[in-house]
Amino acid sequence: MNSRESGIGNTSRTAVENGKTGTQKPMPHDEVIRAEALGKTYAEGKLRTPVFDGLELSVHAGETVAIVGASGAGKSTLLHLLGGLDTPTAGEVFVSGQKMSALSDAARGQLRNRALGFVYQFHHLLPEFTALENVMMPVMLGGAEAPAAAQRAKALLEQVGLGHRIEHKPGELSGGERQRAAVARALVNQPACVLGDEPTGNLDEKTAATVFELMLELNRAQKTSLVLVTHDRRLARRLDRVLELHEGKLRELAPGEA
Repeated sequence: MNSRESGIGNTSRTAVENGKTGTQKPMPHDEVIRAEALGKTYAEGKLRTPVFDGLELSVHAGETVAIVGASGAGKSTLLHLLGGLDTPTAGEVFVSGQKMSALSDAARGQLRNRALGFVYQFHHLLPEFTALENVMMPVMLGGAEAPAAAQRAKALLEQVGLGHRIEHKPGELSGGERQRAAVARALVNQPACVLGDEPTGNLDEKTAATVFELMLELNRAQKTSLVLVTHDRRLARRLDRVLELHEGKLRELAPGEA
């Protein structure tokens, strides 16, 4: 089969079993995210539920990667680990060359805000704030003053076709408009990588296609990487690589398989 499977080698297995990650390999200059021997097991009482173990993943600058797989395979869990929103049971995640586990909660939050953008199936816009204010927030969290944040947010909202809706609150926007605002918020800090978890899953086919094209266009314009979890194989095939998460392993699909 013309495919590659990401597993855990003997050396990495020994390191993980010993609770170590071994010698840290230098991170290539164009690598924005790297997962090394990544594992996640959920525990509830005496019950242990392994999701995956020994995953290896590298995402390079400007690259677009789709992650597909059956429901419950752990795709969203993997995305949360890559984004530092959850803690792995084993292994390490590096974002822009920084080891996430070595950072304090505050430093990890600052790195997420600066280097990563997130788009979910639900927009997660704050209902009491306007579209402009929602998109301004990541910029202000990074230390910018309100006028500068507003200028940057307004410019990006205009790029996504919402220049005439900047003073509208989420409840006054359509589903597609809310998701476009969420895309603008994810990209407003010009992150190294955007992580998308079924970002078009709640939209009708036509609106989903529009939002997807918008994400690709903006990612290309900003030279931002994109890691997208999706059930839609048609969308997945539009990206540079398609990885399938199956039975705890990541496998890169050949063009004919995707």
